[in-house]
Amino acid sequence: QVQLVESGGGLVQPGGSLRLSCAASGSIFSINPMGWYRQAPGKQRELVAPITTGGSTNYADSVKGRITISRDNAKNTVDLLMNSLKPEDTAVYYCYAHVRLNLFTTRDYWGQGTQVTVSS
Repeated sequence: QVQLVESGGGLVQPGGSLRLSCAASGSIFSINPMGWYRQAPGKQRELVAPITTGGSTNYADSVKGRITISRDNAKNTVDLLMNSLKPEDTAVYYCYAHVRLNLFTTRDYWGQGTQVTVSS
């Protein structure tokens, strides 16, 4: 069994910063990729940024230049540093991981979600 545990959400004023963290634990052979999605009220879940084991990233246009994703492969953790936050960044942020459990099996896992609210 694999678990993803997120932390770091909260309330922040426009222009502020937050760091989200996610740690994966369990019977993990490898994870590629890890990343973050978000879902705002009344909207579909959207991909914010994935990151591969090699460090390759791909940011959503809406967050480019403001958000940085990073990971620690040895610890199976992924962080999302968010700067210059805007009200439209308000959403529940979900960590995800494409996990290789063994040589023959891969599975996607999700965190429970952490609320980010950008408001004055």
